[in-house]
Amino acid sequence: MQNPRNIAKVIRPISVLEGAGVRLKRSFPAGAIDFIDPFLLLDDFSSSNPNDYRKGFPWHPHRGIETVSYVIQGAVNHGDSLGNRGTIGAGEAQWMTAGSGIMHEEMPDPQSERLVAFQLWVNLSADRKMTVPRYQNISSDSIPVVSPQKGVTVRVVAGEVDGMRGPVTGISIEPTYLDALLLPNASFTHSVPRGHTAMVYLFEGEAGVGPGAPHSGKEIVAPSLVILGDGDGIELEATTAGARCLLISGTPLNEPVSRYGPFVMNTPEEIQRALSDLNDGTFIRHQPEDHPS
Repeated sequence: MQNPRNIAKVIRPISVLEGAGVRLKRSFPAGAIDFIDPFLLLDDFSSSNPNDYRKGFPWHPHRGIETVSYVIQGAVNHGDSLGNRGTIGAGEAQWMTAGSGIMHEEMPDPQSERLVAFQLWVNLSADRKMTVPRYQNISSDSIPVVSPQKGVTVRVVAGEVDGMRGPVTGISIEPTYLDALLLPNASFTHSVPRGHTAMVYLFEGEAGVGPGAPHSGKEIVAPSLVILGDGDGIELEATTAGARCLLISGTPLNEPVSRYGPFVMNTPEEIQRALSDLNDGTFIRHQPEDHPS
């Protein structure tokens, strides 16, 4: 790779309570970082203690964004105002476009011995913020599994690795969402278009990131979010501990962001309109019959 991306910033996630009392690790928004265009939030609600997640995320609204839920171990029960009901099981994902407005709930299964799960929020461009809501359920067997280099296994939720494309379609930011497992001392190189935002969330083990990894003094220990500068792609190399990470990238929107809780729009006036719509009962503009199965 001619110009691998260097580390721009390393973020150690903070512990927060969210939903009805879910204890999770949040990489952003936190501190001075409100968002990483076009991404608005990254949460890791993995835990071996069901008390950390059993209260879940009861019914709540979203507008102007997409939410991406990915479960590696355990299960999360889902329901929404489009009439979708189901369970996001181990190895499965859900890409939900809230658009003009949706109500939903995500309730982790407290019977799981261990939950390993993540949520990412993706911004929608101004011309798509009031689009018709959409729900993509991504089964485990629809996610390609590839081994691009020795000792590396990658699950391709979105984007492309070794000619295999992930099942997520119709997303304007051209996202990449990879789950990469690196055995001890294994290396993984992945191309990312110049100009795209790119980040690596290391949730297991230890790895070097960037040119010369892992002998460059840039070894990162989980849990950590690594924000990368521009370049032609990403170079990772696990230490003797091995590593597992999410590799996420997408096209920045370069638009103004106004946010209030679960609403992300372009102006404060649009946020006020969302709150007014929620209060007067006009928030949900599309009913289940608008979305034939």
